[in-house]
Amino acid sequence: MSYAKIAPAFARASSDKLVRMRFAQERLRSTVASTQRQELKADDSVDQTCTMVERPVDVDLISQTKNADNRKANISIDFENTQEAYKSKNTLELMRSLLVFKLCTIDFLVDKNKELMDLSKKVLGQRLFEKMMKMTFYGQFVAGEDHHAIKPLISKNQAFGVGSVLDYSVEEDLTQEEAEKKEMDACVSAAEKESPGKDHREKKYKAHRRFGDRRGGVISARTYFYADEAKCDQHMETFLNCIRASGGAAVDGFSAIKMTALGRPQFLLQFSEVLVKWRRFFNFLAAQQGKDGMAALEQKLELEQLQDSLTQLGVGTKSDIESWLTGEKLGSSGTIDLLDWNSLINDRTKISNLLVIPNVENGHLEPLLDKFTEEEEKQMKRMLQRMDVLAKHAMEHGVRLMVDAEQTYFQPAISRLTLEMQRKFNREKPIIFNTYQCYLKEAYDNVSVDVELARREGWYFGAKLVRGAYMYQERTRAAEIGYEDPINPDYEATNRMYHKCLEYVLEEIDLYRNANVMVASHNEDTVKFTLEKMNQMGLLPQENKVYFGQLLGMCDQVSFPLGQAGFPVYKYVPYGPVNEVIPYLSRRALENRGFMKGSHRERNLLWKELKRRLVSGQIRYQPTY
Repeated sequence: MSYAKIAPAFARASSDKLVRMRFAQERLRSTVASTQRQELKADDSVDQTCTMVERPVDVDLISQTKNADNRKANISIDFENTQEAYKSKNTLELMRSLLVFKLCTIDFLVDKNKELMDLSKKVLGQRLFEKMMKMTFYGQFVAGEDHHAIKPLISKNQAFGVGSVLDYSVEEDLTQEEAEKKEMDACVSAAEKESPGKDHREKKYKAHRRFGDRRGGVISARTYFYADEAKCDQHMETFLNCIRASGGAAVDGFSAIKMTALGRPQFLLQFSEVLVKWRRFFNFLAAQQGKDGMAALEQKLELEQLQDSLTQLGVGTKSDIESWLTGEKLGSSGTIDLLDWNSLINDRTKISNLLVIPNVENGHLEPLLDKFTEEEEKQMKRMLQRMDVLAKHAMEHGVRLMVDAEQTYFQPAISRLTLEMQRKFNREKPIIFNTYQCYLKEAYDNVSVDVELARREGWYFGAKLVRGAYMYQERTRAAEIGYEDPINPDYEATNRMYHKCLEYVLEEIDLYRNANVMVASHNEDTVKFTLEKMNQMGLLPQENKVYFGQLLGMCDQVSFPLGQAGFPVYKYVPYGPVNEVIPYLSRRALENRGFMKGSHRERNLLWKELKRRLVSGQIRYQPTY
């Protein structure tokens, strides 16, 4: 992807000093659908790294009743039927699940899990330690050590209707001090090191050593630390290998990537800050017209007032601004909305030229930093080039690419770059998927604006909805550094946000059939909510518009009934050598503590199936496929 296609910037006219405003795209906030959407709905009669996904087989265990126009389908799945839910598991696997889940509720074991695993390795020796791990945590949450070792599990899951998202879950084993040093080196520019405190940076978008180890407070997301450009190239090659593997294993495969694996995070921090500040400038201009507090897509700037405001700020003469807007073919309706504003993009040869911010007091554009080195410029370009290589490779191999969400101080840039890939590659079908973290207060705004943009520009929208992986870290960082907490106030608010975002995307699918969504959730109520909405809208599982995703070793009582009923459902399947996936296993233990303490349902269902087999004489049950 060339920089010219993604860099928002601003060019100055030489004769009249007009700052031709090419406003940075953020497309992150909206609380309503478009007028067009509302009109159509009124007339409508119908209510995460190396990853690979294999498309699950369809098994006709679903109950469907269709009406005459084939638009309705009553979908009914019994999540209480343990015989069906665990038919892919032998009895030893059930007992292992019960043991591991029980251990995950013991605070001492969870809090000290890393130390206990290290001690066990010293006492037992490498061979016995690996055997013990494969009988417990490793066997529950990790598929095997390499591509060959994981094939039996992948084949078995696929036979029971569940696809796989492969992830080579090996992480660099760094101390906290080493991680902090790497992060500070990678996120602080040369200019900041030379003249600290003399820039226009906001503290949220600056690196802080206290939070340099981004693994802290993160329980389910893999973390990358920048080492050098060669390491980023290695990450790209890993992603490329997995895209190729996914393309060879399934008709419609998935592969997931993390932006922080592909380049120096300094650029993501700086670009995010610029995007947020230009979005605020739009809000400032809207407030001048008495439109503050309105939903993002309802904020329409009156053209005449906008021209007057920009003139008063010293941007240029009114005639210059009017001429510029006319040249950009905007404002013909007499107003400019957020998406019009975001479309004002100018091609620039140097990426660093995009990192300018508006000074509302004097109307001038000021550089975010005093200078960029030539090497920093090259590093920014290489990140974009790696993204472009991966997207092209995914398209060539018929694989869909999921871009994982990350921390809020990186996310505006990640979402912006992902949107640019979607604009380019999602013209005929959804190839690029963005991830939306629904524990964020602005999650619905992000989803609704991006859906509206896709509809307006005529490309296919693709999304993965998650609750989020960085809540504790985000809240602590916001409180200690001193900025607004970006997280919803409680779990119930996050649930409401998730369902609101999901319903919005489902309605888009219902109206146009030009969007896809993965419901990545272990919450059974959310899955039932999705099935209910699909019933109301007549969305059939065979359409492959709505996917479901859970982690390997968790929530089997949801995954397998869905898969056997013909729904596209996927397990996130980590793999790698025992010693090198211990950081992943440590996070699984931490995550399962909260999950298992909050709900005894999965353990109760496992006990129910174990008792059923004992009573029925099936204690030696082995799955057949």
